Amino acid sequence: MLEVSCSIFSKPEFLDFAMPIFKLRRLAPFLLVLPGLSLAEDYDILLKGGHVIDAKNDRNGVFDVAINDDRIAAVERSIPASQAGIVVDASGLYVTPGLIDLHVHVFWGTRDGNYLANSFNSLPPDGFTLQHGVTTAVDAGGPGWRNFELFKKQTIDTSKTRIKAFLNIVGAGMAGDPQEQDLYDMDARLTAMKAYEFPEYIVGIKLAHFKGPDWRPVKRAVEAGQWANIPVMIDFGRAQPTLSIKRLFLEELNPGDLFTHCFADAWGRESIVDRSGKLKPFVMEAIDRGIIMDVGHGGGSFRWNVATAALEQGMRPQTISTDLHTGSINAGMKNQLNVMSKLLNLGMSLEEVVEASTWNPAQVIKIEKELGHLSVGALADVAVLRRREGTFGFIDVARTRLDGKYLLECELTILDGEVVWDRNGMASPSWEEVDIPPSPGRPEVQQFIDPPK
Repeated sequence: MLEVSCSIFSKPEFLDFAMPIFKLRRLAPFLLVLPGLSLAEDYDILLKGGHVIDAKNDRNGVFDVAINDDRIAAVERSIPASQAGIVVDASGLYVTPGLIDLHVHVFWGTRDGNYLANSFNSLPPDGFTLQHGVTTAVDAGGPGWRNFELFKKQTIDTSKTRIKAFLNIVGAGMAGDPQEQDLYDMDARLTAMKAYEFPEYIVGIKLAHFKGPDWRPVKRAVEAGQWANIPVMIDFGRAQPTLSIKRLFLEELNPGDLFTHCFADAWGRESIVDRSGKLKPFVMEAIDRGIIMDVGHGGGSFRWNVATAALEQGMRPQTISTDLHTGSINAGMKNQLNVMSKLLNLGMSLEEVVEASTWNPAQVIKIEKELGHLSVGALADVAVLRRREGTFGFIDVARTRLDGKYLLECELTILDGEVVWDRNGMASPSWEEVDIPPSPGRPEVQQFIDPPK
């Protein structure tokens, strides 16, 4: 471990709020000249003895994972603990790439009645992602081209969670009715132009909630996606008669586009299973064609009868997502790991649910160069998960319960090489083993604390 004997560390101003000793290694280029300071470790963090699940690299077993700065530095069967500044005992736990939630609503704000665009119904992400192993979250249609820059300023720029977006084909975004029914505000050209302007953040196009038997919204969203070379996510609205999902899958969408809420059974939408519980044959044809089936649990789009029937007949969602918002987190959905746990208890393997929450979504939104895997040189986004065994209850959107044997929980989350969630202090030293100087306090407040001279 890092040993510090240099007298300058008695000066609190040097540490800027008593920075923990185990963070000092990031100052190595400036501190190596100082006498008495040893920085011999090769790695910042070493996750030791965990069961690694990494679909891209076909790793499924016990490995040590080393992190340096913001990158994965090594993945080996055994790495000496002496080579790292922080050593985390991950034995008995699962080490995965940071989870990617493809369907959230985090365009939070204070506009009453604005549904999921700059509104009370959306959520600031950091309180609902990192503690569940999610390091990358994609807002699914909150902003449109008219208000994306407000979303960037308000959510992307202020969040520790890595935020991306499916840009709504409606210029006003997901502001509820009547805005989401306005065909005149569904401009493929202006939507694609905004995606071109912000390629780092806009990773797809979203259509949602349109009511009526009209294919023009789908065609405009697909057109915008083609111009910007990014995928389209479709949340079918409600129509009587319902729009055909067979036509959507086989004629309207392109390979790589997504159908979210794939386990929904809602009025005005066609389900992927018929009333006898049989999976419609064109669903597997669509998957073979390259259409992505996304869970998008939400507050109204996950039913046990649909999910159970589909999984029993061999259908697997390629991506697992939450549809996070105020109406879902306190109902059946809960969080990303809760949704993964449901599918684990319905028969998907742990490897499958991890792949559908890491490597698969990374490929769908084209961030797979640096995220969704634990390759050496990749960004150091890591989740350390515990699989509990017992009896656990899970609820669908109809508030009916399934009793399951497994529950996934997050012990540790690392984003860009930094520990951002640590349930039980796994990555922290005992307070009795370090000597951290007191905080200098805030000067404007200190005058009311110090006794008068």
